[in-house]
Amino acid sequence: MSQVKTVSGRGIPLVGNDIDTDRIIPARFLRCVTFDGLGEQAFADDRAQTQGQHPFDQPQYQGANILVVNGNFGCGSSREHAPQALAKWGIQAIVGESYAEIFFGNCVAIGIPCVTAPTETIQTLQTILQNNPQAPMRVDVEGMQVHCGDFIASVSMGEGIRQMLTTGTWDSCGQLIAQVEQIQTTATQLPYMKWGSRVAS
Repeated sequence: MSQVKTVSGRGIPLVGNDIDTDRIIPARFLRCVTFDGLGEQAFADDRAQTQGQHPFDQPQYQGANILVVNGNFGCGSSREHAPQALAKWGIQAIVGESYAEIFFGNCVAIGIPCVTAPTETIQTLQTILQNNPQAPMRVDVEGMQVHCGDFIASVSMGEGIRQMLTTGTWDSCGQLIAQVEQIQTTATQLPYMKWGSRVAS
């Protein structure tokens, strides 16, 4: 199981409230069979409208892995493709003022911590990243802090979710693989698991 205790790298500022999932990944890209390739289409319409000025297009933010957003991020449709598109682009953590509940849950389900901070903190982080895109950034999920250059601030997250991330129990597939022997033992004791071997009379 994969534990998420700290995410380090560089940040990318995405300014604006109420950025919904249709903006994160437009509906026409939801027909994919797998999530592969969704990263290239993240914010496709916003990026087309801004003609290279969107942070996801600007060269100074390429390779950044921590997204800094404002209020009600991920609102709108409940599509799980939105956090998947961000993850495929390279985002590993999000720091924001607030999130839509379903978007938040979909992020946790793939191991992306979404921590919250007051408006003033978010604005400071975004300003630092706009002025110095190479500033090192770190989200400390265990210590509930965000570091950006010389700036340090407290962040928040529900304790239950924090425990899931730091212990690795967010990863349901990982838990199944880790318990494969116990699962096999239990399966042999279930009568309906033997139905296929019975011969009809």
